[in-house]
Amino acid sequence: MTGSNDLRPAGGAAGDGAVAAPPADLDEVDRRLLDVLATDGRLSNAALAAAVGVAPSTAHTRLRSLIDRGVITGFLTSVDQRRIGRPLQAVIGVTLRPGSRQAAITAFSEAVRSLPEVLQVFFLGGHDDFIVHIAVSDSSEIRTFVVDHLSAQPSVASTRTSIVFDYHRNGVAASFR
Repeated sequence: MTGSNDLRPAGGAAGDGAVAAPPADLDEVDRRLLDVLATDGRLSNAALAAAVGVAPSTAHTRLRSLIDRGVITGFLTSVDQRRIGRPLQAVIGVTLRPGSRQAAITAFSEAVRSLPEVLQVFFLGGHDDFIVHIAVSDSSEIRTFVVDHLSAQPSVASTRTSIVFDYHRNGVAASFR
């Protein structure tokens, strides 16, 4: 599970009805800062500056600019789910019933995001409407999650569950909301 400190400026982001912002103009220093922070977001400003090869004042100013421009949207904590008693992960494809789709999509997304087992929710185009990534203690909890939280929703037509054997993440993408 991840937590974040949302550092986005007020005004929204793409996906909440706002017009998508154009790509940020990033130079080589900005890109190096992002690469270093993607590996370790807890670096001190002095360590970040040394890793990028700039003065600490430059690192600070550039980091603040990346946050203010919405390039950096937050800082996350990566938690080893096994160490907190949730060693089994699954991804569940969810297809919603045809009908009043906008209301169903919004209601489903809001209901699922708040569940403690949920690590990530992806709203998709394609066969599935959503992919829900969960972490639980055992297979009976996967069954309970699917039956009680997904299949019980009137808007859900079908689910497909896949167990995650191994997991690697290259980076963290910001929410579209």
